Amino acid sequence: MNSAKVLVIDDEEQIGKLLEITLKANDFAVHYANTARQGINMAASYIPDVILLDIGLPDKSGHDVLKDLRQWYTKPIIILSVQNSEQDIVNALDNGANDYLVKPFRTGELLARIRAAIRKDSSKDDTPVAQFGGLSIDYNARTLNKDGVPIKLTTTEYSLLVLFAKNVGCVLTHQYILKEVWGNAYSNETQYLRVFVAQLRKKIEDNPNQPVYIITESGVGYRFTGKE
Repeated sequence: MNSAKVLVIDDEEQIGKLLEITLKANDFAVHYANTARQGINMAASYIPDVILLDIGLPDKSGHDVLKDLRQWYTKPIIILSVQNSEQDIVNALDNGANDYLVKPFRTGELLARIRAAIRKDSSKDDTPVAQFGGLSIDYNARTLNKDGVPIKLTTTEYSLLVLFAKNVGCVLTHQYILKEVWGNAYSNETQYLRVFVAQLRKKIEDNPNQPVYIITESGVGYRFTGKE
């Protein structure tokens, strides 16, 4: 049985019922709120393992709800929205969302995203060695092996890989990655980032032109799948 608790904050009754039925059928415990105020109150009292948050709420923008929640709520938040503009997605991710799904979405994909977010959250405690398919990262030794063979990385490539590994399954925006790895002064140097991602792909992907570890999220950033 799945003991994870999910809070759905969405004012569309049909979507809410669909999510409740789907999640309960997959053994999640579900609570539902149809306003921002109700959702924030329930998040505080219910303390869910993951929140599914709609952007278009009747009493407050989901973007503002996200900011409010991130003042204290540290677990995964996945945005569900009909708003599919690049700026909406980037804003949500930069404001602390772990993932973003555009409505209408496939329930199988949503379930996979929820499971990935929960797995990532439950493994926050650092372990000396992280395994992702054929990749093995030793955080203490600062080394990488691929299928048992040592792979030489530059300091920047290693920092980039670790950032991805620590956020497996999550979409990271260009600006977030640049600030984390290179600093605020490089927050707009997206071409700079593309060069280093390409270099890293050459070292960890079997086919850099068809990557399976580092996936491009067009116009937004990158997602590290952690899978071969």
